[in-house]
Amino acid sequence: MLKHCVATFCTLTIALTLTSAAAHAQAGDATMPMRTPDGQPDVSGIFTFRTLTPFERPAQFEGVETLSAEDAAAFEAAERTRRNRDLFDPEKGALFYRPRSEGGVLSYNEFWYERGVELTSDKRTSLIIDPPDGRRPPRTEAALARGRGQGANRREHMYDSYENRSSADRCLTGFNAGPPMVSGTYNNNVMIFQTPGYVAILNEMVHNARIVPLEEAGTHTDGPPFPQVSGVSRGHWEDETLVIETSQFAGGSSGLSSTNMHLVERLTRIDPDTVAYEFTVTDPTVYTAPYTAMMPFRRTDGPLFEYACHEGNYGLYGILAGARNLEREGRELRP
Repeated sequence: MLKHCVATFCTLTIALTLTSAAAHAQAGDATMPMRTPDGQPDVSGIFTFRTLTPFERPAQFEGVETLSAEDAAAFEAAERTRRNRDLFDPEKGALFYRPRSEGGVLSYNEFWYERGVELTSDKRTSLIIDPPDGRRPPRTEAALARGRGQGANRREHMYDSYENRSSADRCLTGFNAGPPMVSGTYNNNVMIFQTPGYVAILNEMVHNARIVPLEEAGTHTDGPPFPQVSGVSRGHWEDETLVIETSQFAGGSSGLSSTNMHLVERLTRIDPDTVAYEFTVTDPTVYTAPYTAMMPFRRTDGPLFEYACHEGNYGLYGILAGARNLEREGRELRP
């Protein structure tokens, strides 16, 4: 239906259906059916995927898959303190933070962050569940060489033009919206809506939306003859699990892979308030083996808020205008 409608009607249809899904999720009905009206497993709703569980297992937990309740509580408390930007030294910063200007001006304080306050309910030490060490596989030598070259080029030309800035600077993609979705510092919210033949996934971060056509298992419809920023997705059902396969990425995804990535996402309703989200990344041009991560989508009342990064993006203008001013003054541009 959607692929045959005009743009205005499509926009209205999607807006109405997403509003309906939001109202359903906010109702907080504990008896929410596990089936959609057309009989499909129901994975719809508004969810949060924020968590303190690291994407990769920290060195301090090498060989430890899950933590005891006591150890988990201690780690969570330490992480909440370590990441609290209101506690940062404005001159020295923190382990993962560098003052952005003379005087140590801090870009955001703790009020703006929504990274979660605890680990996943099973107290895992990493979102990655395979390989067993909880870390991404080693990168290929070719990928490492490309990374060094791209890094050097980026440092040399990062102030040349808006085209040299990241997709996040340009408000094109979000750092956690993916695909695949990975818990980040804020806007860890997503709305999933189902219709006969389609699933819509709307991320709060940079309002990224995917319309995923559903097919019969074992069949595949070719995508367009060109790549897309969020790739080309096709979905099918395997028992109670929605399986989404995505390829044809135009520039990699979330810094996790390359244009050659093949992504398989699996969404399974566990209970009325939880959907298990699992994804597997396969990209032999970057990693020596595939890897799999898993995290819960927990129902939240919502609503999703507009992320209007692109409107009046004076940050990008300021970066380039500041660089031109430094050039006129003959001063060095700092990476």
